[in-house]
Amino acid sequence: MNTDQLTKQYVLSPAAGKRLIAKSLLSDPSISDALENKTIVIIAGTTNGYVAEEFLNKIGQGSEFSKKNFFRGITLPPGYMATDSTATNDQNKFLGDVVIVKGKWDKGKTIFDVADSLQKGDIIIKGANAVNLEAHQAAIYIGHPTGGTITAALQAILGKRVELYLPIGLEKRISGDMNKIAQKLNSPHASGSKYMPVTGNIVTELEAIQLLTGAASELVASGGVCGAEGSYWLAATGTTEQLNHLDDLMSSLKKEPNFIL
Repeated sequence: MNTDQLTKQYVLSPAAGKRLIAKSLLSDPSISDALENKTIVIIAGTTNGYVAEEFLNKIGQGSEFSKKNFFRGITLPPGYMATDSTATNDQNKFLGDVVIVKGKWDKGKTIFDVADSLQKGDIIIKGANAVNLEAHQAAIYIGHPTGGTITAALQAILGKRVELYLPIGLEKRISGDMNKIAQKLNSPHASGSKYMPVTGNIVTELEAIQLLTGAASELVASGGVCGAEGSYWLAATGTTEQLNHLDDLMSSLKKEPNFIL
């Protein structure tokens, strides 16, 4: 046993996990370079709302953005009702994806507007709906009849080697083989959303901790009640300095509010 390595446990809510992932992406060297010198497309999604906030704060335009309606499709509890004020608030209407060109937000654009112009070195950040940690696989639900945003993104990713990042929280973990799941859900005999396994840089809370502190972490337990449903326990192993850094980081995330409409 390495006596220089210590292990501590932390609990995170899904919202705190989204914030952690968003913060960590700014520590990635490729993203840091692209944010200043190239184009980054943050495709709308609830996790990416946190990503967009962090990125836009970094370039001084965070006050111009609201994540409350930064999505195209979401899963809500049965019977959930959004308030009338939320539904009619112009600030919360969907205004497009977040496209940042050389450190400046090009407002009103979507992945469909810019996919053809993206080049090698540019970055697309797209959320996902399922992650298999052991297989290091991610998959996306597709409701649109022509494939939605991921098909537009893949034109740039496969055609021009644009890099894809997939921020996804641990609450979306599954254990199945995503290729087999896709075969079943995409069958002519199935109903509901379609399912696409995708290849890219998967960033969960585990990768986020590594990026931000250098400590290694693993999922060790999950669950909770009274609003902690979906939460999970992580065991992080590292040096005293790394874990002290992680202590400060986790402390800053404790009061992250749950996502609301």
